[in-house]
Amino acid sequence: MLIWLAGIVVLVLAGAAIAAGPIMSRVEHPRYEVVSRDGEFEVRAYAPMIIAEADVHGARKPAIEEGFRIIAGYIFGANQGRMKIAMTAPVQQQASAASTTHDMTSSDRWTVSFVMPASWSLDILPPPADARIKLTALPAQRLVAITFAGSTSDGIIAEKTRELRDYVQRKGLTVTGTPLLAFYNPPWTLPMLRRNEVMLACSC
Repeated sequence: MLIWLAGIVVLVLAGAAIAAGPIMSRVEHPRYEVVSRDGEFEVRAYAPMIIAEADVHGARKPAIEEGFRIIAGYIFGANQGRMKIAMTAPVQQQASAASTTHDMTSSDRWTVSFVMPASWSLDILPPPADARIKLTALPAQRLVAITFAGSTSDGIIAEKTRELRDYVQRKGLTVTGTPLLAFYNPPWTLPMLRRNEVMLACSC
């Protein structure tokens, strides 16, 4: 009987883990229109947005964890107005151009950012209490993206970045800047249910 009950508990917990990631990822996303779609690749036209960003140093994974902690503090009320701001997705990470070598994942300088909900403007967003956080208004832009599930190891990200650059070259698209990484799900989401992206600014 105890073994049977333990089995039920395990199944319930597994089901909760499967559901929790997607449920907790149902938050506001940046607004965009798909200009073109080709399998796992999309060219997107993004609306203007405001981001809260922080520059952090270190290897990619510890850097995004540190950047997340800094900006999460801001939206959870550690700001001059002590105002709470709704969580959005994705969490974004971009290597500094000055520190980027041929292998982007070897960078030791990163910018981590959250997109602010569309209902907020620079006029009403509370100033950050943490001097490391900067609020930036981004104009409308186009990005070319590759979307994938599964692992977000440095090796996988490097592979997906190569695939995106190969696609850009085949299609004759003009891109600028360093790749923008986007992660939509909490870390406990099962890999097969995750949404991850690598994007490049595109003049297309």
